[in-house]
Order: sequence, then C-alpha cells, then structure tokens
Amino acid sequence: MKYITFLCAIFIAFNAYCQITKPEVTEVWQPEPRVVQAAKNEPPSDAVILFDGKNLDTWESIKEGPAQWTIEDDHFTVIKGTGDIQTKEHFGSVQLHLEWRTPTIIEGEGQGRGNSGVFFQNRYEVQILDSYQNRTYSNGQAGSVYKQHSPLVNAMRAPGKWQVYDIIFTQPIFNKDSMKISPGYLTVFHNGVLIQNHVEVYGTTEYIGMPKNLAHGEGPIQLQDHGNPVSYRNIWVRRLD
Repeated sequence: MKYITFLCAIFIAFNAYCQITKPEVTEVWQPEPRVVQAAKNEPPSDAVILFDGKNLDTWESIKEGPAQWTIEDDHFTVIKGTGDIQTKEHFGSVQLHLEWRTPTIIEGEGQGRGNSGVFFQNRYEVQILDSYQNRTYSNGQAGSVYKQHSPLVNAMRAPGKWQVYDIIFTQPIFNKDSMKISPGYLTVFHNGVLIQNHVEVYGTTEYIGMPKNLAHGEGPIQLQDHGNPVSYRNIWVRRLD
C-alpha cells in the first residue's frame, strides 16, 4: 500500500510539473542578491582588508603582542624566530586572496626552501613552499592541504616571482555534543590554476600523526614562520557564512 501511495505521489507531482505553461511560475525574485562592486585589480567592496601595504595592525603574534615581521614597500616578510602571526579578527567560511613570494636567492631544498603556510582557524594549512624545480613529498609541496591532499598540478612561478592564492574555505560544523556533523572543504587556485577542487579537510593538518577533530568555532587566519624569509602582500578576505 505504501509503495502504491508513493507511486501515486510521484505521478501527481510529475503531472503537475508537466502542466506548467507560464515561465513566471518558476521565476524567483526574492531575495534579491546584494550588490558587490568588483573593480579590476581591486578587492571586492565587501572584503575585509588584512594587508594593504601600510601596516600590520590587523595582525598579532601568536606569542602575544604586535606582529614582528618587517614591512617594506608594499609587502611584509617573515623574520625568522619571531613566530607565526595571526589575524586579530576571527573568521568562519571565507574566500581568501593572498600573494606571496619566496626568496630570489635559493637556499636549502625540499621543505627547507621558501617554507611558510596559511592556516585557517589556526588548524588547517594550505602549504606555501618554493616548489619550483624543488622535489619534496607531494602532499607537502606548494598548494597541498598539508599531509592530506596533493595539488592537482604544480603551478609555481620561479623564485622571486609573486605567487597568487585564491582559496575557498568552508569551515567544519560541530554539534552541541562536540561531534563533527559536517566536514570542512578547501578549493584552491594557484596563479589562476585550480589545484584543489573542493577537497574534504579530514581534520587538523599535522606534521606527525593523524588529523584531529576537536570541536571549535571561528578562528584566526594564521601565517607561518618556518624560518624562511617569505614575503606577503595584497591580502583580503570575504566572509561566506
């Protein structure tokens, strides 16, 4: 009986669908998408500017206190030993744009060459590394979701050239019992090339061991001091929550 009722429901719905003859029946007018200005080579009008070339006022050291990295011209650079920096503001799901550059003078190899990283909510790293003709483990090269997903391709420009990341981060969701009910996801474009296509974030991106999934809410965006003088400029973020 339930099966027959189900088939009848499908038939009625299909019949109603087939009888739609006016285009306005399937038009959606509300809500109307809000206007966002997107001028060429400028951040979108609804973006939060994290660095515009002037100061590090939106950043702080993870060791507490002001960010200690140096500003020169339109960019800032990691100072070895000063520690990671993070945004003072916390974010959930975001669209992030940042530009980064590894040193022109090549020093080291593998993970010791132009290493840094951008972390979402202090936990989930997209690797920053000089991966131009520099072999390392694939799930640790530039553009990897560190130790979880190798990039689809290597889109690196030569050392000393500015690299561009455009990243979509969808934050994981935890219920009131601290159980993860929806995973996080990352989509990454490197120099305009898709290298991570909505991949699942399994948990924290650990150097040693397996991902962890402790409940959390919004968190800062963090840039890593890995001991190499990596530079950054033109950083902005859009909230997607």
